[in-house]
Parts: sequence; C-alpha cells; structure tokens
Amino acid sequence: MLHPELEAFLDLAQANAGNEPLHRMSPEQARKVFEQSTEQLRWPVPPGVSVEALQAPARDGWTLPLRLYRPAQVAGTLPVLVYFHGGGFVVGSLDSHDGVCRELSARAGCAVLAVGYRLAPEHRFPVALEDGQDCLAWLAEQGQRLALDLDRVALGGDSAGATLATVLAIEAARLGERAVLTPRAQLLCYPVTDASRQRVSRTLFGEGYLLENETLEWFYGHYARTPQDRQDWRFSPLLADDLSGVAPAIVALAGLDPLLDEGLAYAERLRAAGVEVQLLELPGLTHDLLRMAAVVPDVLHVHERLCQALARLLAADRAVE
Repeated sequence: MLHPELEAFLDLAQANAGNEPLHRMSPEQARKVFEQSTEQLRWPVPPGVSVEALQAPARDGWTLPLRLYRPAQVAGTLPVLVYFHGGGFVVGSLDSHDGVCRELSARAGCAVLAVGYRLAPEHRFPVALEDGQDCLAWLAEQGQRLALDLDRVALGGDSAGATLATVLAIEAARLGERAVLTPRAQLLCYPVTDASRQRVSRTLFGEGYLLENETLEWFYGHYARTPQDRQDWRFSPLLADDLSGVAPAIVALAGLDPLLDEGLAYAERLRAAGVEVQLLELPGLTHDLLRMAAVVPDVLHVHERLCQALARLLAADRAVE
C-alpha cells in the first residue's frame, strides 16, 4: 500500500496539468524540471556540514565537478563515501542530491564526495562510468591531502548512480591489488541492475508510482549507444558473470518501484557469491525516496537506517577480510 502522504503528493502531481512525464520532454527540458523538483522537495537538512567545491580531471581533458561534504562534529581523518546521484544517466546533478549528501555525511559521520559525472545523450555509455573511474583515480592521489582515509572508502548512489557504484565495485574486485582503491562497502539505493529485460515489478509499478516505465526506456535509449549496450554487464550489472569478492553491500529497495525485482535479484546474486548483504525493503515508498523527506518525514528514518549500516561497515575497528 502506498504511503498516505506520498499518495497525496502523487495525486497532486498528477492533477497538475503542466506536469508532463519526463519521457515526453527533451533532455534539456527534463533536466530543468528535475532541478525544479529539488526546490519543491527541499527539507531542513542537518546543520553543521561543510561543503567544499573540488574538481577532478577526466581522461579526455574534461573537468569533473565534485563536492566534498564533511560533518563538523567529527574531527581528524574521515572515511569517505563516493556518491553518484540518480537521474537515469540523463538528469540529476550535484544540486539535485545536495540534501541527500548532507544527510549521509551528518548521520554516518563520514565525508561524502559527490561526483558530477557527465550525462547522456551528449555523453553516452560508458562515459559516466569512465568519469567514475577517473574520479576514483583522482581520489587515490588526493585523498591523503584532503584528510580522507583511503582504507575506508565506500561507493554509493541512488538509481542510475547506484548502478555506477555497483559496476565500480565489481571492477575493483576483479582488479584486486591493481585497483586504485578497494572499497570497504557499497550503498546501493534502488539501483538499475538489468536494462536488458522487464520483470514483473516493471509491469506492476510502471505507471502511477512516480517513475514511469516509458521514462525508464527513454533514459536507457538516451544512455545506450546501441541496443546491444543494454546487454553489457557495465550497463546491466546483474548480467556480470562473477560477483565474488565485491565489497559488502547495503541494498535499499522501494516496495512500489519498477526496479524492485531486479534489485532483489541483484541482492540474491551477491549473497549467492558469498558477499555480505544488508537488504532494506521499504514498503509503501517509491523510487527517488531519498529526496522525499519533505513529503514523507518517515524517509528521515530511512536515512538514519542506511547511515547506521554504513557507519558499521566503515568503522575503523571492523575487520577486513
């Protein structure tokens, strides 16, 4: 059952005649609307989090904007969560997920490095992933100067951003000692894990629950260079042939999300590969729930649960196998 406050919000959004779904817009229009939603969904975030604007070079000479969040109440060298925002690889920004990053930093007591990776269709697969790789290489070089503990790094994100974190964690496991950074944890909030097929949740929740099925296809069509890209495990990490050795994962899934079934399938694949998984199933909530605290105050409890789990995995005294 849909959370009552969220149901009222969706009814109001649907009643707004000017509120077209993203898939009926151009990418530029969709980005503008998505950023406007940030203002509409803004909530009082925790005080005492400092924010520093940084930049990292990409392999092709592009400059990637970054934001480093630090909790004021925690001194010294900090563990760091490298965070990739959601938005289907087409929309979203450092601004759209500023509140989320502030919550994560304050509640988990860690630094959060938010990555402004490039968006499609101007920059198609695998540019966003390569931007993530380049950011990790930069962090490996600059982390000590920034008082970040590179032995306690987590990779995380929501939606498409969680997909990027997922793939980077798999790559780190495959590279082993050759990896520029070895993540201690993953924080995966309603990730895209399989764009190659549609599961039952895509049918059940693909209309009327915020994220439309047609919008998903619109996102994938803009991100992929060809239809075959959707079969690539770096696009659809559920298709990876080996998940052994990846970092322990916190997987948060909304109960009314078209992506629910593929998220559950990915959590099961991780467990089958011997990976520690903490699964948070969140009934009554939809995709993009991390940005919904102004609509559903209970979302702040979700932030707290996620951060407690993350802090445990990043604890200095946690044994690393």
